[in-house]
Amino acid sequence: MSTPVERTILFVDLRGSTSLYLRLGNAQAASVVTQSLAMLGQIVAHDGGRVVKSLGDGLMAEFADPEHAIYAADEMHDSLERIIEVPGDANGNGTALKLKVAIARGELIEVDGDCFGDAVNVAARLLDLAGDNETLATASLVDVLPSDQRERFRSLDRLHLRGRSEPVQVYRMESRKFGDTVSTQFQEAQASDLPDGLRITSPEDCRIHPAACAPIVIGRSPQAAYCLDDTRVSRSHARIESHGGHFQLTDLSYNGTFVRFGNEEQVVALRRGTCTLHGSGVISLGAPPTDPTAACVRFEVLNFSDTVPQDS
Repeated sequence: MSTPVERTILFVDLRGSTSLYLRLGNAQAASVVTQSLAMLGQIVAHDGGRVVKSLGDGLMAEFADPEHAIYAADEMHDSLERIIEVPGDANGNGTALKLKVAIARGELIEVDGDCFGDAVNVAARLLDLAGDNETLATASLVDVLPSDQRERFRSLDRLHLRGRSEPVQVYRMESRKFGDTVSTQFQEAQASDLPDGLRITSPEDCRIHPAACAPIVIGRSPQAAYCLDDTRVSRSHARIESHGGHFQLTDLSYNGTFVRFGNEEQVVALRRGTCTLHGSGVISLGAPPTDPTAACVRFEVLNFSDTVPQDS
């Protein structure tokens, strides 16, 4: 039996490859995906890691130094955005590949080049919760980072991962780009097009959340900010956060999250994806809002200067 070692495990997955194959055809799409994965593998090696194995449209890697795993995640996001060019269609419309990353640290064993252990299982499950162009990490990883790196991580609270009875403390890594940090933390007050708050109304509650709100989790768990008791709703089904002055909804579920804006007939279906909330509408969990039995909450993006206070 191999001796247990402390390692950082990184999982990465390319998003958008399915539509790429449909639009470009097998040969051209396969070339783009292959080049992208090769580039990700080169980044792992450059930052002192090792690619353990390829996983369809993604890969699994290990790092002895946890900070190097963070460097690799940063470079992966930057490089995919700036280097990989996805060919456009006849009208010049391209579909960019997107990236999601999950990182965990813990004790594992290595057998014939593969890795086994709780950190591997946690990172794999955490990848399911990551949104497009997002990096999620566990407290076991964040806690061992230097202080300047820890400051980049924002708590998403304790989330339930598939196959685990106890919730796991999860963090999201913010961009290292100076401009992104400034826009999130020091948004100018005169940007009048930006919202001041978000009103969410559930069957049991109605609250207004300020723009600088912590993550708002909607789900079946009693710990969720809005608890909806429906078997189609996951324990941590969806979360709402403020990014760059806008509210963004991310699906974390198995059955999907659906959004209908205003009185529009069209419904936006999110499956591990993210959309920006605007105006007002309905968020439906586990089934589309056209299903009269679906668990729903209503939302309204607010500018407080134009809002008449309501009694809670």
